[in-house]
Amino acid sequence: GRLEGVSAGQAGAGGPGLSGPRLRRTQRGRGRGVGRGAGGGEAGACRPPVRQDPDSGPDYEALPAGATVTTHMVAGAVAGILEHCVMYPIDCVKTRMQSLQPDPAARYRNVLEALWRIIRTEGLWRPMRGLNVTATGAGPAHALYFACYEKLKKTLSDIIHPGGNSHIANGAAGCVATLLHDAAMNPAEVVKQRMQMYNSPYHRVTDCVRAVWQNEGASAFYRSYTTQLTMNVPFQAIHFMTYEFLQEHFNPQRRYNPSSHVLSGACAGAVAAAATTPLDVCKTLLNTQESLALNSNITGHITGMASAFRTVYRVGGVTAYFRGVQARVIYQIPSTAIAWSVYEFFKYLITKRQEEWRAGK
Repeated sequence: GRLEGVSAGQAGAGGPGLSGPRLRRTQRGRGRGVGRGAGGGEAGACRPPVRQDPDSGPDYEALPAGATVTTHMVAGAVAGILEHCVMYPIDCVKTRMQSLQPDPAARYRNVLEALWRIIRTEGLWRPMRGLNVTATGAGPAHALYFACYEKLKKTLSDIIHPGGNSHIANGAAGCVATLLHDAAMNPAEVVKQRMQMYNSPYHRVTDCVRAVWQNEGASAFYRSYTTQLTMNVPFQAIHFMTYEFLQEHFNPQRRYNPSSHVLSGACAGAVAAAATTPLDVCKTLLNTQESLALNSNITGHITGMASAFRTVYRVGGVTAYFRGVQARVIYQIPSTAIAWSVYEFFKYLITKRQEEWRAGK
């Protein structure tokens, strides 16, 4: 029988790949085989080697075709939780370094010094405070993100550039998926960042949620939502377009190449993170409502992106918009690599099991 290959976007972090004969292969022998795994070994029954055209290059076996929405959601949830858990201490440092008027005891020269001082003066587990609420939000947020992205990417690519790769489709799919991701993640971000700040009065998630709800109302959990979208929409557009550009350079044949996917994803994440740091600083201010920054403001709570931008400039000038850029880039490089590699691995694993189950019926 004939096994249809999937796009390189399914095999490695996002972009649609080649179409036509190079993504199709004929299986010979009895039984229904399954494609090679991420390590290149056989995942199915033994079969004779496939004869190839001399011009076609190495045999390309990617993920099995037919990954379902559920598969994308489960793989995305696992990837999101693991990404945030592994990188959480750096995220804590980033939040503190974005403080507009930090306490003298919370002024850090670089990321490593910040981590060392936090652990030495506040305890080993202090950089992990708020991790539970982040993991709780990251699961559904990333499940929605990846499922929406995969569906829209395929649909838009078929419309814009049938059978080929479309940077516009990749960027647009990521932007739309961001709407769902941020809607699920924003309340967790508010709680997490308030717990990460120096001298935070909150030791438990429930205490923080109760205090925010009683003192500022339910709207406080979405006070930074528009800024989050304003930041993440261009972030995702830059991210996916940079990723596709690098893939065309490092992996022009779009074969399954984990190292090129990790490298392209990490570089794309770093570029997008650096470019959108000013918006991230404003988002942090909206989430934390820093008391010292509020004292320098005319009114009470800072609401809206325009107000946040004015406050940042008033307190720290132009350079304040790039507070924490080092920590943000350092966070994003492995974060993007972890998210995509874990997502693609679990997508492959789940889909392979589904194919084996169907073959055994």
